[in-house]
Amino acid sequence: MKRNTKRVIFIIGPTAIGKTQLSIELAKILNTEIISCDSRQFYKELKIGSAPPNDQELSEIKHHFIQNLSVTDNYSAGQFEIDAIKLIKELHKTNNTIIAVGGSGLYIDAICKGFNKIPEVSEKTRVQVISEYKNNGLDWLQEQVRNIEPELYADYDNNNPQRLLRVVEIFKETGNKLSSFKSKEIKQRPFEIIKIGLNTQRNILYEHINKRVDKMMKDGLFKEIKSLVSFQEKNALQTVGYKELFAYLNNECTLDEATKNIKKNTRRFAKRQLTWFKKDKEIRWFEPNQLIEIKKFISEL
Repeated sequence: MKRNTKRVIFIIGPTAIGKTQLSIELAKILNTEIISCDSRQFYKELKIGSAPPNDQELSEIKHHFIQNLSVTDNYSAGQFEIDAIKLIKELHKTNNTIIAVGGSGLYIDAICKGFNKIPEVSEKTRVQVISEYKNNGLDWLQEQVRNIEPELYADYDNNNPQRLLRVVEIFKETGNKLSSFKSKEIKQRPFEIIKIGLNTQRNILYEHINKRVDKMMKDGLFKEIKSLVSFQEKNALQTVGYKELFAYLNNECTLDEATKNIKKNTRRFAKRQLTWFKKDKEIRWFEPNQLIEIKKFISEL
């Protein structure tokens, strides 16, 4: 790679595709550190269901934004932009190249494109909106967002309550649309952005997802979720792998049904991730096992 050029290399792709392993391999080669852009891995209580790097992996390479928050903390993509850009500036003082990795498109965009400042939402508003959602269901929440943001709704993850709740919260708090706070122009960054995407055949990816869910259950995901029952209304827990088991604990389904729903909803989540990323023409796509080709691509930059 060219010297004296500041870069951030993003490892992007759907859940269970192998982003963590590749990012660590590249960080070792480049003697650098890793920034996580996975919004679920921020939370220290989600040690199993968010599939963070394990203790061995964390000991091999220094990671940032891994288990640095609590589910009781309110954290947004806008705040992540501020924190991540500050960190990148600091890390670039000692290393021209940094690895960023994740499957949360909104948080990757926070670094690559930026946002205008989004107002904070009060705890009163947040609790009210979540309570209304719990009482009225996902169809009600989708209808709320469709009425508030019809254009955004047409191109949004409409089965992700956490994202939908954010739209309603901002509107109730400010009277303005969430989209009104998004930057109209992409912010200029003082570093080059390189995006490496991982993808494979759909049946292979789905098999990986199913095996990962089985491993999570074996590793104690159910026990982890039981310890979080009192926090199940928190935004951080309105996500795949947690809401399904909360449904079981609330006597809404059997444990076997909950496990199957985790697999099904994770597969759907992966499909939505790919739909988001496929719109980005800056991503250079590889199979997960193409380490040699990826190293060659980076060396020629």
